[in-house]
Amino acid sequence: MSTAATVNARAAASSFTMKIQGSDTPTLSSLVRNLGRSLANPPAKARRAIRRFGKIVGKTRQRAWQSDSRWKSTVRLTTVGCILLAATVLVWALKDIPWSEIRDGTLKPVVVLETAAGGPLVRQGPFQGPYAEFSQFPPQLIDAVLSVEDRRFMDHFGIDVRGIARALIRNFDAGSVVEGGSTITQQLIKLQYLDSNRTIKRKIQEFVISLWLEWKLGKQEILTRYLNSAYLGAGATGMPAAARIYFNKDIGALNLSESALLAGLLRAPSQWNPIDNFEGARQRTSVVLDAMVANGKITAPRAAQLKAGFATLHPTTPTPRSGSWFADWISPKAGEIAGASPGSTTVRTTLDPRLQRIAEKVTRNALDTEGKVVGASQVALVAMTSDGAVVAMVGGRDYKKSQFNRAVTAKRQPGSTFKLFVYYAALKAGLSPSDQVLDAPVDVHGWSPENSSGRYRGWVTLAEAFARSLNAPTVALAQEVGLENVIAAARELGIDAPLSDTPSLALGTSEVSLLDLTSAYASVHLGKAPVEPWGIVEFRAAGQAKAFRVGSHSPPSVDLSAYRPDLLALLQLVVQRGTGREANRGVFAAGKTGTSQNNRDAWFVGFTEPLVAGVWVGNDDDTPMKGVTGGALPAHIWRDFMREAMTSPATGTQEDEATSPHSCNITACSRSYRSFRPSDCSYQPYFGGRRLCEK
Repeated sequence: MSTAATVNARAAASSFTMKIQGSDTPTLSSLVRNLGRSLANPPAKARRAIRRFGKIVGKTRQRAWQSDSRWKSTVRLTTVGCILLAATVLVWALKDIPWSEIRDGTLKPVVVLETAAGGPLVRQGPFQGPYAEFSQFPPQLIDAVLSVEDRRFMDHFGIDVRGIARALIRNFDAGSVVEGGSTITQQLIKLQYLDSNRTIKRKIQEFVISLWLEWKLGKQEILTRYLNSAYLGAGATGMPAAARIYFNKDIGALNLSESALLAGLLRAPSQWNPIDNFEGARQRTSVVLDAMVANGKITAPRAAQLKAGFATLHPTTPTPRSGSWFADWISPKAGEIAGASPGSTTVRTTLDPRLQRIAEKVTRNALDTEGKVVGASQVALVAMTSDGAVVAMVGGRDYKKSQFNRAVTAKRQPGSTFKLFVYYAALKAGLSPSDQVLDAPVDVHGWSPENSSGRYRGWVTLAEAFARSLNAPTVALAQEVGLENVIAAARELGIDAPLSDTPSLALGTSEVSLLDLTSAYASVHLGKAPVEPWGIVEFRAAGQAKAFRVGSHSPPSVDLSAYRPDLLALLQLVVQRGTGREANRGVFAAGKTGTSQNNRDAWFVGFTEPLVAGVWVGNDDDTPMKGVTGGALPAHIWRDFMREAMTSPATGTQEDEATSPHSCNITACSRSYRSFRPSDCSYQPYFGGRRLCEK
């Protein structure tokens, strides 16, 4: 811009300003100045109002800030408190949980008994078979179980939320508990790890363990454990045991109908036990089949066909249960062998099912016929090989009515069967069967025993006195050789029962068991003493490739060969033309009769070429029988048993060294080594790894 223009602009502005200043009307400039002065110096009241307003605003802001801080702190503290409370509750609820046992799947020790031929030997009462792998369960059984118990098992994570909700709704509508929401995982936890109390603590445990099990084990392992541990009625625990109890089958042999029946028992095994409640089991099986249809596992026509054919099922107890007295006798020894080894330990026994059935049939028939006439209500029979392997055992008339084992536990006066030890002591003293002894009244400190016939024959040979079971010469002979030597002879042949040092001992007044007396006679048959009765051939623990032979823990150590021929001759003479003629089968047989005072007990113990057997008859209340002697009813039972038993050879119990190279003496090893482990017959030395026990 030019200088002249600038000068002109300034002159104009100056002239305009002077005009405004000279005017009386307020100008914009004065208004602005007046407003500024007013704001800069407000009145006192306005100033106080402004200050109060500022304070209110400040306090509001401060309170808002403090309120926000407190709320955040409260939220934080509440969260921390909840976390601490939850952690405390979890620690309290879960502190006693056996996590390692659950993780490792530690199985309870189960002893599985087998007969000498390898068949199942099922005990009366509680029974659990060998644990089965998942692959051993038939697919139709798994389908049946999942369909009726936990249809969403393969989909949920251990807790079925949908199932719980459905159960709550149905229970609410019904007004009572008609359906549960537990999964198979939860049921397994209840079966194996937790008690059944409905407490908050147990519910917390169940919830946490269910989640942990699903993550740690997986579906197959959980289902396998469940099927092996669920109770299914009639004493059967686990599906393998139930298959044996109800159908006498291995688990893999079950058909669809049988599988559906067993699956139906899981909910209420005692209520729907097919042996006691066949109709209830039928109705429950129909429910299972309908559930399988709804789950798409079978078609409706197939289910209808199976329902119609349900009557063809014949659940029953298997025949091997006939060996229950034997199983009861051998189970404690089998349990000692299994020890604390987890899982199944298979124990093969010496029991011969064929001989066992013969023994039970013969004894039952004898009591039902001759026994009724003479007032004999109970019987016992033991059969063994010459080395002591027990192949048959009857402990009474009816196991279901009385489990008391009269062959093992009962101790009775053996009568004249005890005379074997008197004459053995005489042979050891240098006498022979042809030597003579006086058959005449004898008085020993005021006691005068009589012969059963009441007659006396004068001088008789030892052989005749033994065959005719003469009392007077036997007592005289015992006095001659010494009662201490008679007791020593009995001990040498295996009698370990208390024996009284009194003259009447020679006539069998000290009580013994049938099992011990029979094994003493087996010593004579074998030619070595003492023969220990035994019932376990071998055992094999789960996971072990080979079995270990057991046999007798105490092999005979006394050689009887110097006296055996004379003892055999004496015993054979009893059967041929003595008091045991009723036992004569027309072939080699040797034995001795025995009758206690007033015919309370009657015995016959003897042997054929392959077998040794002892028989006792009497009454539990010790009442006398009607003239029963050892040469009558017991000899008849012994003869009938041997006649049928000898139709084919007895089952062998000796093991081939090639098939079982190592014998494990459980008793000796456990006594010698505190670290002994029966499952593999090994112990832990101070240095190095475990070693095989070779005691």
